[in-house]
This record gives sequence, structure tokens and C-alpha cells, in this order.
Amino acid sequence: MKRLMKVAGLVLLCVLFAAWGYAQTVKGTVKDTTAKAVPYATISLKNSAGNAIVAYTVTDSKGSFVLQVPANADINKLRVEARILGYQTAVKSIASFDAPLDFILATASNKLQEVVIKSSRPVLRTHGDTLSYKVSEFANPQDRTIGEVIKKLPGITVAADGTISYNNKPISALYIGGDNLLDDKYSIATNSIPQVAVNQVQVIQNDQPIKALRNKVMSDDVALNLDIKPGAKLHLMGEESIGAGLPGNYDVDLNAMMFKDSYKAINYLAGNNTGYDVQQDLLSHNLTDYNQRIDNALPATVLSLGAVSTPALDENRYLFDQSGALNVNNLVNLKNNVQLKINAYYVHDTQKQDYSQQTTVFLPGDTVKYNETQHNRLVPDIFHAQFTLNINRPQYYLNDALLMDQKNITNYSGLKADSSLVNQVLKDNTLNFSNEFNLIRALKSNNIIQAYSYVSHSAEPENLVIGPGYNASIFNNNVPYALLAQNVNIPSWYTNNYFAFKLPSGLFTQSYRTGFSVQSQTLTSRLNVVQNNNSVNLESDSALNQVNWTKKKLYAEAAYDLPGKILQANLTLPITLQQINYSDSSYALNKSLTRLYFNPQFRMKYQVSAENYLNFIYSYRNQIGTIENVYPGYILTDYRTLYANNASLTQQQTQQAGGGFSYRKALTLFFWSINALYNRTEANNIASSLITNNIQEGIVLPYANSTGSWILKGTVSKYSFALRTTFSGAITWQNTSSVQIQNNALLPFNTTSETFNVNADTKVTDDVNFSYKATLTQTGSHSPVEAPAFQIDQLQQQASVNYEPLEALQFNLSGEHYFTYQQGNPNLKYFFADASVKYRINKWKTDLQLSANNFLNVKTYNALYLSANTLTASSYTLPGRIILLKMLFNL
Repeated sequence: MKRLMKVAGLVLLCVLFAAWGYAQTVKGTVKDTTAKAVPYATISLKNSAGNAIVAYTVTDSKGSFVLQVPANADINKLRVEARILGYQTAVKSIASFDAPLDFILATASNKLQEVVIKSSRPVLRTHGDTLSYKVSEFANPQDRTIGEVIKKLPGITVAADGTISYNNKPISALYIGGDNLLDDKYSIATNSIPQVAVNQVQVIQNDQPIKALRNKVMSDDVALNLDIKPGAKLHLMGEESIGAGLPGNYDVDLNAMMFKDSYKAINYLAGNNTGYDVQQDLLSHNLTDYNQRIDNALPATVLSLGAVSTPALDENRYLFDQSGALNVNNLVNLKNNVQLKINAYYVHDTQKQDYSQQTTVFLPGDTVKYNETQHNRLVPDIFHAQFTLNINRPQYYLNDALLMDQKNITNYSGLKADSSLVNQVLKDNTLNFSNEFNLIRALKSNNIIQAYSYVSHSAEPENLVIGPGYNASIFNNNVPYALLAQNVNIPSWYTNNYFAFKLPSGLFTQSYRTGFSVQSQTLTSRLNVVQNNNSVNLESDSALNQVNWTKKKLYAEAAYDLPGKILQANLTLPITLQQINYSDSSYALNKSLTRLYFNPQFRMKYQVSAENYLNFIYSYRNQIGTIENVYPGYILTDYRTLYANNASLTQQQTQQAGGGFSYRKALTLFFWSINALYNRTEANNIASSLITNNIQEGIVLPYANSTGSWILKGTVSKYSFALRTTFSGAITWQNTSSVQIQNNALLPFNTTSETFNVNADTKVTDDVNFSYKATLTQTGSHSPVEAPAFQIDQLQQQASVNYEPLEALQFNLSGEHYFTYQQGNPNLKYFFADASVKYRINKWKTDLQLSANNFLNVKTYNALYLSANTLTASSYTLPGRIILLKMLFNL
């Protein structure tokens, strides 16, 4: 509660900080000489000394206005101007903030004849590498946030997790008025910013945010920029909603936003129990790129309650939750391109899940089946804070980011596994901090120097308790006992530091870098048995670990960039001397590995024409296993799985090659792309599993093997001017070949999946719009040493229609249909339907919305999942029908 109060106080301070600049208002009306209201007149607050506009607004449909005045402004130096085409401009001084300021405008003698221009053709505007979509040309009346409009833009797709892609390439950043307020957590913006506040959505190709590196090194990144309307920059805004309904549901979202050039903020308080996970907005969409930049990844979580398949449904269909979040994001632009930023959030949630699952593993000459029913409860408390200092000038760049994460997650599970009753409690507490420093400076000779330093510490103590007396024959010599207690922790220190020197020339840029990194970790684990008399003993001599691990790198790298307008290319040639030492005295383990690695990488982009380009990538990478691949003692990773290692350190060599073509014709709003990617990994070790009806034992064995995969993907998007419709589609084909050892049998697998997507979003009339989306997925798996092959076909369809009979009244009806086919099993069919009606009360500037989600009251969902030779049939309990009445209003 204290932490909640502290974070709530922080949000309040940030909201107050956002509003400090507009503490006074001037109210009034604008009418003509016949006393008729003059709507949409521009009201400007000007400084009488320099005639500069300090603030402005427009009159509403009744001719009224409210003008925000900066705090501490000298009233004697300000005047208010009313201006609109066809009338004479009027200017008045402010006598008092308490007295209304009313204008009467005379008709201008040079009044122009009214001209009405109608066009049904949205236009994309191009300027260099920037493509601009005007939001008003694609938005519908029911669209509330900018994210709802982005989904409709030709050439842009939004994945289920909120990841945005332009012509099949994920974006690297989303800027707001040119500023990177949110880093890669841009769902906060797309799900919060009102679409009416955004003038244009701009696609920036070849984005290079560091000014000192522009036109010097290759960048094929794609970013989005939300161009904020001038009027929306001048005042605090908010999209507020408060809702309550049946059965016992609530939904609250209160936010405050500011998008001035000097200060930007998105701060909000949100909570609900309607199935919307507030953590969705906090997803890091470019985490892989971040880990690659720092050349490190945090140790993975080791323990779990067991494998739980997530249903292929929208999360609000199946999630039982009570979630709340406080989120503050504030950016201040100071003089000389100095920027300060804070991003912080606190999340508390309680999630429940009831499901049953049957798992079938098909083995040569045998079939193993698991049956289990779980009642799970997850209680996370998550806090994140990041403080960033950024200076970005053409000759100088500095970025320092201090980050801290704390997670306290408790999982409870009541489990029936076959005929056994099992209770589980898993506690997972994480504390991480890091600091990333990056300095780039351009010298007088035009050469560039760079200094980089990253340091981090992480710890994640995990504790899994299982009882009562689970599998006594395996864990306690057939003697009844009380509990099993498995604990694991991997505290880790890591630092990466380098110095780089770049030599730009007229044609290409040479870059040279040298540095070092050190990783120090300790893996401790222990599996204890708590007897019925409360005495505690180690499960066995091989049920503990104390592994000490050190990895040191010394590296040098040469890179060559061709940052041309037609041909861009990058060749990176890194050499790494790496030494790894790991030991565990309990098992007389003391090993080291020293290797010299060469990991070349090549990227190329060729501009075939002004709008179309080819791209190609190739990389060869040596990868070494982690501390989690070398611990010799057994760890009970979940109630069914014991895992250990009996091999030397895993070494992998991965080659990746890919290419593609991207087509764009902005004039006709036509986009398409095709890409191919091949990946092959050679490894010296393999995971081996011994699977029985009540437990699975895993161990890493020395065995050379390889995994290969092909991915082909094509996308197309076209806006039809005649039909006022955005059509889009995608085809993805993936084939993966791999090898597993199960029950001492070597099993090669070949898995193929095909996915077909079609989408249409149309404005049937000015009052009616319709959208449709269909996804067909076919997944098949086959092993030459076992028969038969398995295949699952799944079809998902979504449709919605919106009708606005009156300006103040909107209706929405939507539905989702799911169909699953697998030979030998009954067909699975489900249909979900939602409806809502929204009414605008203009006098209150408030919307009232009544919604019914899942009004057909579907309360059970069954699904099939296929992976290699494992077929899983799951059944989930759903929340059912939710009726909600919401009040929505703007600040």
C-alpha cells in the first residue's frame, strides 16, 4: 500500500507538472452583428510587445471559447485576437480573468464566395524518406485512439501484441512530435493518444536518430512519427473513461497528456477486471535488438508450474484478472538539444486460470499420455523505472540511461495430475539494475570517436513448493512425506565497454572498434524434501548445484558503411577472443574453454527506383551456451520435469541468409513485399528426454546435430478509391527440420506451417463502415521413424460493422468465429459476439457507452496444439458475458 501511495503521488506530481503552465483561463463568445454565434473562429493570445502568439484555441459550435493563459503572465502585456475568414479581425485587452471577453465581428467587405471541396481520394504525401498519412482521411467516427487508425493505413500492419510493421518490416521507434518519449514501449502511445490530436502519421525510412551519424553509416530502420496538431500542443489533454457493469465488473482509465515542443508527457492510472491485461501496453517491442546491442541477455527463469498453452483468442476472451497500473512518462527538452526523460510504472494484478489438458507424446512403439486439471492464480507486483539524459547535436551525442526493475510474482496452483492431487506455490522475485552510457563526438577533421559502457546486475531467487507427498516413489524412496521444495538463483554481474573510431569520406565510412566484456554468475540450487515430522533433507546427492561461471571477451571489429542514396551497404568483420571458466566443487567440475571467433555480417539495400528497393542480409555467428547449460545436478523445473547436464559446454554455429523486395506506389496507395530467410544452426550437444507416464527427465548429451529453417513471407496492401476500402493480405510459409532424443531413440522431425491472412476495412457510406479479417493456419509435423503424420487446420474470422445514424449516436456489432480441424478429433467451432452503443451528450461533452462483450455467453473453449510429436488438447474456462456502462470524457 505504501508503494502504491508513493507511485500515485508521483503520478499526481507529473500531472500537476503537465498542467503548471496553464493555471488561468479567459472565457468568452464570438458573435456577428446579428447576434448569431460564429463557430470555429481562431482565438489567439498575443504578446503586445512582439506580436507573438502565446496560445490559441477555436470557438465551438455555439461560438464559445476557453483560452488557456500561462501562469504568472503579465495581463497588461497580453491581448486577445478573434479572426475568421469573411469577418473583420477584432482585438481586445484582458481587463480581468473573471470577466468574460465577448467579441462582435463585422462582416468583411471582401468576403469570399463559399467554396466546398469534396474528395474521396486519400493522398499519401512523400518528402525524401518520409511518407505521410493524413489521419482524418482514414479515421472513422468510432476511432478513439491513434492506434485504431494506424491499423487501417495501407502498407502498415499491427500484430496481435501491438508490434507495428511497415511493408513487412517492424518499426524501430515511434516518435511523438519528433521526440522518442517511450523508447520501444510505444503501445502506451497508440492505445492512449486521441486520434483527433494527430495531424499525420509519418513513416520515416532509413531512420538515423543520432544526428552525428546521419549520412555516415548505413541505417535501414523504419520509424513512425506522430505529427501532433498545433492546437493539441497548447493544452493539457486526457481521454478519461469510468465504467461499471455485470457481473461485478469495472474499468477505469484516467490519463493526462501534453505534447508541447518543450515538454511531452503521457501519464495514466488504469484498472479493470474485464480481461484487459494492463501489461500489454508495457511490452518492449524491440527487446531482441536491445540484447544484441548490449551483447547480453538476462538469465532465463528456470522454474514454472508446468507448461500451460495459451489459447489462440484475444486475451479479453479468456483472462480472469483484477489489474491496476500507474504509468508516468515525461520528457523535457532544454536548451542546446538537451533532453531529460523519466519512464516509470507500477503494476499490480491478480490473474486466475482454470483449464484441463491432455498431452499425448507419440514415440516409436509407445504412446505416453498426461491428463491434468489446474486452477491457477498469479499475483504479480512489478515496478520499472528508467531515467535518461540525452544530448543530440550534429557534432555531439550523449545518451545515459539508468534502469531499475523489480518484480515480485507469486503463483498458486491446485493441480490434479492423472489421479494425484498436487498443490504448488511458486515465488519468483527479480531485482535488476543497469546503466548504459554512449558518447559520440565529431572532430574538426570530420572523424568521429565513440565511447560506450554498459554495466548491470541481476538476481532472481525462485522457490517452488510442491505437495503433499508428490511421487513419493521417485523423490522419497516410497515413504510418504509432506513437501518438495526447489530453489534456484542466478545472481549475475555484466559489463561491456568499447572505444570506436569512424573515418567518413565522400563515398564510404570506415569504423574500427575495440573493447572487452565480463560476465560473472553463480547458479545455486537445492531440492529439499520436507518430511511429515517437518524435518528437511536433501532429495539426493545429485539434487544441488553451486556453479561458478566467468565469461571474458576481448574483441576488435572493422566495419565499412556505404550510406548512399541508391546503394547502401554495411560489412562488419568482428574478431573475438573468448574465455569461459566454470566449476562446481560438489561434482569435481572445473572446466574452461578459450576460443577465437570470427562473426562476419553483411547488409545491403539497393534502391531500384524512387519507391522500390531490394535488400539482402548474411551473417555467421558463433554462440556459446550459458550457465544454464552446464549445471550437473538435477533441478525440478516443474512438477513433471527433472533436468540436468552431462556434456561439455554447448557450442553453436549459426548461418543466416535472407533477401527481399519491397514495392510502393504512394500515388495509388499500393504496397507489396516478398521476403525469404534461411537459418541453419550446427551444435555439438543435444537435449535428451526420458518420458514416462508420471515424470520427464531431461539431460544434455554430447551429440552433433543441426537445425534448419526456411521462412517465406509475402504481403500486399491496396486502397481502393472506388470502394473506399483498404485491402490487405499476407502469406507465410515456414519449414523447420530438427532432431530430438526421446527415450533413447533418435527422432528427426520436419514441421511445416502455412498462414494466410486477408483483411478489408471499408467505408460503406459516411455513416457505415465495415471490417473483415480471416486467418487460416495449417500446421503439420512428421518424423520418418514414426507414423502417421499430424496436421491441424485452424480458421479464424473476425468482422465488425459500425453505424452512425446521428452525429451523437453510434452502434457497433462485431463477431469472431474459430474453427479447428484435426483428423481423428471432433471439429471445434466457436462464435463470439460483441455489441455496443455510444451516445454523445454535447452539453456535458461526454459519451455514454453501453457494451455487451461475449453476449452469447460462451464459457468454455477447447483447442489443439501440435509441436513435433506432441499433441495437446486443452480446455479453458472463459469469463462469459460482460455488460458494461462507461462514461467517456476529455480533459
